[in-house]
Amino acid sequence: MKLYDAVIDRLKRLMHEKAVTIYSLGRDGGIAYSTTSQLLNKKQNKITIDILYEITATMGVSMKEFFDDPIFDEVTD
Repeated sequence: MKLYDAVIDRLKRLMHEKAVTIYSLGRDGGIAYSTTSQLLNKKQNKITIDILYEITATMGVSMKEFFDDPIFDEVTD
C-alpha cells in the first residue's frame, strides 16, 4: 500500500469514528471544503504535513496517535 493511500484511509476511518464531516472540518478548523473533498476522493495525489496536521488537530488527534496505527505497517513505498 502506498503511504498516501494509508493516510487517506486512516483519515476516513477517524472521521467516521468521530462523526466528523468535511463540512465540520471547514467550520471548526478552517480547512477548505474543496481541499478536504479532493483529498478524501483521491483527486489529489499529495497531502502536505500542514494540512494533515490541521485536519487531525481539528479532530482532536495528535500526529503520534494518527500514525500509531497498524495500517502504516502495510506501507511499502
